[in-house]
Amino acid sequence: MTNRDRFMSSSVLARRVPALALAAFSGLTLLAPMQPAVAQAAQATRTLPDFTDLVDQVGPSVVNIRTVERVTRRGSGEMDEEMQEFFRRFFGQPLPNAPRQNRPQQQPQEEERPRGVGSGFILTPDGYVMTNAHVVEDASEVIVTLTDKREFKARIVGADKRTDVAVVKIDATGLPAVKVGDISRLRVGEWVMAIGSPFGLENTVTAGIVSAKQRDTGEYLPFIQTDVAINPGNSGGPLINMRGEVVGINSQIYSRSGGFMGISFSIPIDEAIRVSDQLRASGRVSRGRIGVQIDQVTKDVAESIGLPKAQGALVRGVESGSPGDKAGIEPGDVILKYDGRDIERPSDLPRMVGNTKPGTKTTVTVFRRGGNRDLSITVAELEAEQPTRRPASGKEEPKPPVSAAAKSLGLAVTELTDAQRRELKLRGGVRVESASEAAARAGLREGDIILSVGNVEVASVKEFDAALGKMDRSKPVSVLFRRGDWAQYALIRPAR
Repeated sequence: MTNRDRFMSSSVLARRVPALALAAFSGLTLLAPMQPAVAQAAQATRTLPDFTDLVDQVGPSVVNIRTVERVTRRGSGEMDEEMQEFFRRFFGQPLPNAPRQNRPQQQPQEEERPRGVGSGFILTPDGYVMTNAHVVEDASEVIVTLTDKREFKARIVGADKRTDVAVVKIDATGLPAVKVGDISRLRVGEWVMAIGSPFGLENTVTAGIVSAKQRDTGEYLPFIQTDVAINPGNSGGPLINMRGEVVGINSQIYSRSGGFMGISFSIPIDEAIRVSDQLRASGRVSRGRIGVQIDQVTKDVAESIGLPKAQGALVRGVESGSPGDKAGIEPGDVILKYDGRDIERPSDLPRMVGNTKPGTKTTVTVFRRGGNRDLSITVAELEAEQPTRRPASGKEEPKPPVSAAAKSLGLAVTELTDAQRRELKLRGGVRVESASEAAARAGLREGDIILSVGNVEVASVKEFDAALGKMDRSKPVSVLFRRGDWAQYALIRPAR
């Protein structure tokens, strides 16, 4: 840098110094715009959550759960006898270098092996502890450790695999029980905290926010999704809101590595309490059933049957002799309400029915052929599925002529024979002899029984042709068909 350059730089700096000094002195021009940002940062700092009081409040109610499994180990003498018998049978001589004297045969021995580690929380002061069913599954011994290091052997009161909820009991009183929260007040974006034993590290605290509610990952549970760090060993521990209340049981994670990847799921506490009350009362959970198989109502299906919007549960099939069958529910119905409550998604129905006491008489509202119908139904108790029994086939009868009108859809259909009607217990319908082009793309195949076309029931090929003739062939044709014991909808789209 030349002397001239230095001088110019000094001159510029000299001219700027008074302005800087004036600004610093007045404190108005340069510093004033920074004040709102500083205030916002300070405000943000003050509103960040502090979990220390929550840990002190809820921490003593969280327990560590260890399980032990008994396995049978055979004695070495028994193994020797087996090996000697092997050599005698296949080589004609005893085990080489084996002693000639008979060894006393050792009896099988049982040994205890650690099975796993999980978490739980104290539900009542008299020793009832809630955890996950998979934590205590197949355990021969359950050991509960409190935060004060006291250990108790626990008795499994009951476990429900469908909801993954279990209750165990320890012999203690005056224990610090948790406060149960109101799940309806839980909001997406709300801060929550988890306490558990990930990888056996007891009393580990992690925190995050509620990412979503009503997440459908199970048949009977609308899970709470969070970004709270949950790892193996956290299972069964509580999810706690900022009021110190338990709002869920940490149960599952979404992971491709086996560890936490930012998505975890918790069982809503209201569902868990409902299950635990039954487990404590009878050791088992009783659920209702109505005997229908359901599916989603897509936009295309809603439009094809005249339903104003895609909602409810589409009935794909009805079990013979079930409450749904006795109530008059038919394949192709859309269940819109159960006991006066709207069915927005198919998963709503099994939860509502499952939570109904068996023997209860209630009402379901179905959409059928353009209108709503209220059907009275008596809920039965959920039981193991019975294998489907296929009736014996009758003698083959001559096949009636094939419909000509169906060829435009890629279909070949015929009348049902009397034997087929008796075997399938159907009053009407036509049988698919072959399906190609548009019909094949829609999923139809040989042997399917078409029950209705465009919301019009068909009992014969003539009725099928008549119903098809009244439809706009340029638009998708809705077809209700039966395959085996179940019925479902298909949309046959014309080629363009």
